[in-house]
Amino acid sequence: MELKSVLLDEKAIKRTLTRVAHEIIEKNKGIEDIVLIGIKRRGVPIAERIAGLIEDFEGIKVPVRSVDITLYRDDLTSLDQQPILNNPEIGIDVKDKKIILVDDVLYTGRTVRAAIDAIIDKGRPQMIQLAVLVDRGHRELPIRADYVGKNIPTSGKEMISVELLEIDGRDAVIIYEL
Repeated sequence: MELKSVLLDEKAIKRTLTRVAHEIIEKNKGIEDIVLIGIKRRGVPIAERIAGLIEDFEGIKVPVRSVDITLYRDDLTSLDQQPILNNPEIGIDVKDKKIILVDDVLYTGRTVRAAIDAIIDKGRPQMIQLAVLVDRGHRELPIRADYVGKNIPTSGKEMISVELLEIDGRDAVIIYEL
């Protein structure tokens, strides 16, 4: 793997998430009934950052939860007929809520589809929206993000790596040549 470029640094990520937080507030005409659900692993700290920004703007804390869809993924071979979530309790009633799924990179769409399945298993939300830091294209399913931090068209020979302070010790979005 060869480093090709650092696409976003710490300041660019902060600006990007600030814009996404504003777009969420605007599109939903406020924050009533909004719940942010981060897709483990890096979607969770991104969701927490967006919630913090929304709280700064609106003065109200938006609930943040997480979903671990490992056993919902359709590209794993050891699935039972009835998959079980690694964290079966999302910790909030999703019925009639505006769920905003948050992830770091949108690629094939399979992870998002699995997260939607996991949430719907817990109840029927009013709606589900998707926020991603990076959309790199190459969708295999008809899934589109409502909020995109940065569109980065990639080739099949490139890899996007999102590094977050909470997990990796620094903030960066990097593209590698495979």
